[in-house]
Amino acid sequence: MPFPFTLPTTSSVLLSDFFESATHPSLPLTATTKRSVLKDALKKHKRLSPHEKATHLPIVLNAITNYLPYLLALNVASGFGDVGIEQVDLGVKTPLQVEWRSTLAATLPGREAPRLRLTGLHHELAFTLSTLSYVHSLLARSSLRMLYEATALSADQRTGAIGAAMKHLLEANSIHKYLLSLPTVSASRDAPVDIQPSTISALASLALAEATLIVVSKDDPFASAVADDRNSNNHDWMYKAPSMPKVRVRLYANICLAAADHAAQAHGLLASSRVDEDLLRYTADLRQTARGKAARLLAIDADQSGATGEALAWLKGARKELGLPFSTDEGGGGGGKRKGLAGLKQNWQERREDKRVEKGGEWGMDGGKLEEARVVESLEVKWERQNRTINVQIVPAFEPLLAALPSGREYHSPQAYQPPVLDAQALALMRAPLDLSEAVFRGEEEDSGEEGYGSRSGAGIGAFPGTTGDYARAGGTGNSYY
Repeated sequence: MPFPFTLPTTSSVLLSDFFESATHPSLPLTATTKRSVLKDALKKHKRLSPHEKATHLPIVLNAITNYLPYLLALNVASGFGDVGIEQVDLGVKTPLQVEWRSTLAATLPGREAPRLRLTGLHHELAFTLSTLSYVHSLLARSSLRMLYEATALSADQRTGAIGAAMKHLLEANSIHKYLLSLPTVSASRDAPVDIQPSTISALASLALAEATLIVVSKDDPFASAVADDRNSNNHDWMYKAPSMPKVRVRLYANICLAAADHAAQAHGLLASSRVDEDLLRYTADLRQTARGKAARLLAIDADQSGATGEALAWLKGARKELGLPFSTDEGGGGGGKRKGLAGLKQNWQERREDKRVEKGGEWGMDGGKLEEARVVESLEVKWERQNRTINVQIVPAFEPLLAALPSGREYHSPQAYQPPVLDAQALALMRAPLDLSEAVFRGEEEDSGEEGYGSRSGAGIGAFPGTTGDYARAGGTGNSYY
């Protein structure tokens, strides 16, 4: 958690072939230069290893931030609007044609979706802003990953990491909502699945659900205690038992239910479109995690009131919401012990998830279900032993408790996205006539080059820089007989 989006790649485009400006002749060429930098950053990012991608995200973010003011200026000027306080006379020679690779469309296993040829500046703007929101979600993942690493974190470090992730997720939500507010994007019906209005709305709900759910993670000592229990460098669990103020428990349960509602809305919007199965499954798992966490918090509230039997019933309800197998056929307790093939499968899934966290792979694809399951089972073991030895109470049925779950409560009030505006001084400099002796920067990456992890474009192995054309045997145009 959050979802590990794959950043799309794009082709090289000379914007001056599609736009011309009588008042600001340098605007299309300057925008081309900024776009070429973004194109190179996206292609290089795709070839990096999982560990290198996390450190390369700020470079991609900076490239998008530098390109967006020029792209938005072209979008406004093409609609006969003013850019800031200046009037830009922009003529459209021919509709813009670009290529972007779809990363959310459903594809066959082992195959990569082809790059789609799109017509219109609104598609370029939609893909660029969507990529920016993906970058913010990935930056949130990078902040949260340190919570599951082997190093022990202080309370301030944990709060700072969760706060940074929350900020990035709220920014992703505001970007998606801004996209929906653009008439050309919201009214587009021929757009790919990545930038369809239903998909954008679903991703906005998903980002808000993730941002809402990690509010509870910031002050949830039970989840952090279970995580620290697996950390050999942390020994707080030996002398410090987890506790949560009673006034916060029910509030956090309502917040979790609000996150579940947002995740359910995202799942419903995505279920009707042909999106990637991993994303669709993630939204369903995130909803289950949020509802299971709410039931677990209500169990803690019942235990603090002395109702251990009701607390155990709430934990059974949490098991039901998380889709976990019960220990007995009757759906009873059993102290959280795992039995049978279902227990073996859960153990195997948890070990595989731990290895993914260590290696920096695509961890968290279950929406946090496995981590929440560990918390539920640890509380079951403790309370079952307590109920059998100290205060014996009857464990009621959990179905009526789940039917009476309270309504959700919103925590965040997302702010509207403020798109970057082209600086007035930079716009004034583009009134200068074109210098035909200077070639526009088109990027260092080739459009036809391989984009997969580990590939490298440019000079061949052992070739001296600048002599790539002398080693053309691989392309079939060399003069060698071999």
